[in-house]
Amino acid sequence: MKSEAVVTATRCWVEGTVVGLNLCPFAAIPVKQGRIRYQVCPASDMDGIYRAILAEFETMLELPEAEASLLIVPTGLELFDDYLDLLQVAEEVIPEAGLEGKFQLASFHPDYRFEESDESDPANYTNRSPYPMFHFIREASLAEALKHYPQPELIPQRNIELLREMGLQAVEQRLSRCREKGG
Repeated sequence: MKSEAVVTATRCWVEGTVVGLNLCPFAAIPVKQGRIRYQVCPASDMDGIYRAILAEFETMLELPEAEASLLIVPTGLELFDDYLDLLQVAEEVIPEAGLEGKFQLASFHPDYRFEESDESDPANYTNRSPYPMFHFIREASLAEALKHYPQPELIPQRNIELLREMGLQAVEQRLSRCREKGG
């Protein structure tokens, strides 16, 4: 799978769904300013993907102009449980590496499913993406954005209600269109 196709599908999803539906009200400005890194992981084995995660933390430390980064993993984490296992390990790196207060990870996967939710619940699409990916978020940027956003704790519920109102078919089609754009 070509990296440019993976990035094209991911950009489509970020711009059309995350920003287009305002699922993350903090994303529009950095997306418009080109301050989001799109990095395709070349590895497809757990150890290689883990090393890519560590490398992305290092890169983000060296690139303060990058607001956030998406490490996209097109092969190797197709099973959601495998993805969750690696996510847990990656989250443990943050305090161990002295990065607490600097970064946090958000999780996105094509088969994302909230605990105790039905697989066909449109709400799962708040975190369903064209490919498995790890979203590296600078905590300082997030803290600054939160200062200017009233009641950020209501964002998840608003997103769930919006996607359920749109319906399963509509949210599935949005994601499918992005996958198709990537080839």
